[in-house]
Amino acid sequence: MIDVLIAGAGPNGLMLACELALAGVHPVVLERHPAPVGEPRANGLVGQVVRLLDRRGLYSRLSGENTPPVPQPAFTFGAFPLDLTMLAENPHYVLGVPQAQLEAALAARAAELGVDVRRGHEVVDLRQRPDAVEVRLADGTHLTSRFLVGADGGRSIVRRLAGIDFPGVTNDRSVSRTATVTVPASSIDPDTGGLRVPGYGVVPPFQHTRTEQGLIAWAPFPGRPAILSTTEWPDTATSDETPMDLAELRASVSRVLGVDIPLGAPDGPALLRRLTGRNTRIAAHYRAGRVLLVGDAAHVHPAIGGPGLNLGLQDAVNLGWKLAATVSGWAPPGLLDTYETERRPAAERVVMSTQAQSALIAPGDEVTGLRELFAELLAKPEVTGHVAELMSGADISYPADPADPLAGRCAPDVVVHGDNGPTRLAELTRAARPLLLDSTGTYAAAAAPWRDRVDVVTGRLEGTPATALLVRPDCFVAWSAGDADTLRASLTHHFGLPR
Repeated sequence: MIDVLIAGAGPNGLMLACELALAGVHPVVLERHPAPVGEPRANGLVGQVVRLLDRRGLYSRLSGENTPPVPQPAFTFGAFPLDLTMLAENPHYVLGVPQAQLEAALAARAAELGVDVRRGHEVVDLRQRPDAVEVRLADGTHLTSRFLVGADGGRSIVRRLAGIDFPGVTNDRSVSRTATVTVPASSIDPDTGGLRVPGYGVVPPFQHTRTEQGLIAWAPFPGRPAILSTTEWPDTATSDETPMDLAELRASVSRVLGVDIPLGAPDGPALLRRLTGRNTRIAAHYRAGRVLLVGDAAHVHPAIGGPGLNLGLQDAVNLGWKLAATVSGWAPPGLLDTYETERRPAAERVVMSTQAQSALIAPGDEVTGLRELFAELLAKPEVTGHVAELMSGADISYPADPADPLAGRCAPDVVVHGDNGPTRLAELTRAARPLLLDSTGTYAAAAAPWRDRVDVVTGRLEGTPATALLVRPDCFVAWSAGDADTLRASLTHHFGLPR
């Protein structure tokens, strides 16, 4: 019997497969497409997920750098520029890699870990038993697995077959158009890289610019074609049946800015995409028996601010260790159910953020007045800091002991000074195992009964006020220094009874 079947070889499915393989579980990934889809999708990673990838050794593969990630000095919220340099602690990270590159890196990592990825295999039916899930594929093949995870996107067949509702709102008022383009060299502002538009001014790069007629965004990515996008709120519905062309985008730009911009197509494959309306939905349940959902299969929302991969990949890492513990037999009662209780609030925060931003970019005098007030608020560091934590996911706190100030929060970037010199937490968490960091040398005995599943590292801790930390495989703090009894209680609560 297969340990875990994962439907979908996108970033979330591949990340989950890697997490399970690191934990000694053998997943099989089923992907309906016979080869990786080359269509441009997400243009980068935004938020705490960048630190997470660093803690799995993937950041350097994607960035080409051997240094840790650093926070981004600026970003955008609802077409407002965010000056993050005013913050004492900036939680916002950005890694500008296209989704295809991310998928290739995760596929390579999955292959290194021995993950079985089967492309051209489509799930068409499932039946749950008390001890397993039976899956039928489009070619008539039947597979049996202890668990099935739907990582197959917003139109998830797994979610539908499992009978999980997908309540929410579909708003068809907006039309977004996006394309890879070329523009004359004279149209590039040499100081900012922005798009210089005679009769309008400069459209700044990597920001949303709102006018009373709509929204425009200019993204001149280094080493690859620039992306230009618009959003409008037309009076009549637009059909997606007719393919978009550059002339349609150029006409949209002219309406949004009031002036025309000459646009050309890049050499090679080009992106031409029109999206009508927005979906905002969260699955009624993330789990039905032995079927679970991650990523877009569990939640969809507007793409503004780029939170999708930040949310989905952290779903996968949260689920990975809990599902592995359940398959391996050491999970404490109810551990797998905490996947939903911890990750649903994170999805609800993203939905709130993207809906708020969608309201702020809409046309109308009332919205303009609201934006004037927001501009005043965002001049205050405490407001910008709050928004930055919201957008990056740094404000997520899982249920934990209220007397423990660090428990339930993402672990800080601790450096352990041991016998072999300083070691970053990101270097200690690549095996995705529970980790006890101890600067006192007194907690190892209490953790010894869990040595088969918890690693202990001793040394002076830099970057945290705690003298000891128990870190979950998803890099959230389970416990920070108390006495040996509270440590044993936390070990049992999170990682089950010792063998």
